[in-house]
Amino acid sequence: MPKHPLAEVFGFPPDSSTPEAKRARKNRLCPYNNRVPSCTKDKANDPLGVCTIHDGDELAITCPIRFRQDWLIAEHAAAFFFPGDSRWTTLTEVRLEDRNGKSAGNIDVVLVAYDDNGRLLDFGSLEVQAVYISGNIRQPFEQYMKSPEKIRKFDWSGSRLYPRADYLSSSRKRLAPQLIFKGGILHSWGKKQAIALHSGFYRTLPKLPEVKPDKADIAWLIYDLRLDATRHRYNLTLSDTVYTAFKPALDRITVPEPGLMASFIEHLQSKLDEKLDDGNPPDAPTLNDLFES
Repeated sequence: MPKHPLAEVFGFPPDSSTPEAKRARKNRLCPYNNRVPSCTKDKANDPLGVCTIHDGDELAITCPIRFRQDWLIAEHAAAFFFPGDSRWTTLTEVRLEDRNGKSAGNIDVVLVAYDDNGRLLDFGSLEVQAVYISGNIRQPFEQYMKSPEKIRKFDWSGSRLYPRADYLSSSRKRLAPQLIFKGGILHSWGKKQAIALHSGFYRTLPKLPEVKPDKADIAWLIYDLRLDATRHRYNLTLSDTVYTAFKPALDRITVPEPGLMASFIEHLQSKLDEKLDDGNPPDAPTLNDLFES
């Protein structure tokens, strides 16, 4: 495990001493197309400028804005949504409502294609899936920011709340609900969707049934961070695109594979024995006996 969890701070590796990295740290800037020049993660007046953490030997992108580097995600989504000669642009944080006018949430990025007169011709939805963190990332971040030049001596490995990527919560609390609510509305309209996520996140999902691009409802845009040693900076790089239909992908992600009921019955029997607190199982036949007979 790395001695500290910080992989990118305000867009740069924490040990970067380039003028650009120092400027970003000093001014708390976001180099990845945030809605304002500054980082606004967590708190606008005291931003948590951690883009990416070390997660064991892997990297985990924890800020959705990090995926906007050079707007590659928009370019790759547009290639799925529209014909190659289309004029298109992006609209961010677009509110989506259901039939009753209730909000289904904001779409991270809507790509719109338009004609020579600026009339909208088509659109598609692009969602960005960063990863939640378990533990505490602000404490090591604030400690680092006090003395960035001492990063080589920085050791957070003994912390009880050492931060780690929480992929399970990320898929259950964010990805799955977004597919159900926002994705369900868009699919009912016959609109294509793209989902951008880090390869580490995608590997934790169940294997999705793939289809050919021209039959797909969703393009899963899977990215990695690759270190540019010359510039001492990570570059977002598309490593794979997986094409799926909407409902099979939704079912695979949201419907769990059941375990053996016999194992759950054994667990219930153990809890029952503890509750009776006599150290002996009841004389009456147990559920396990009935299933085994």
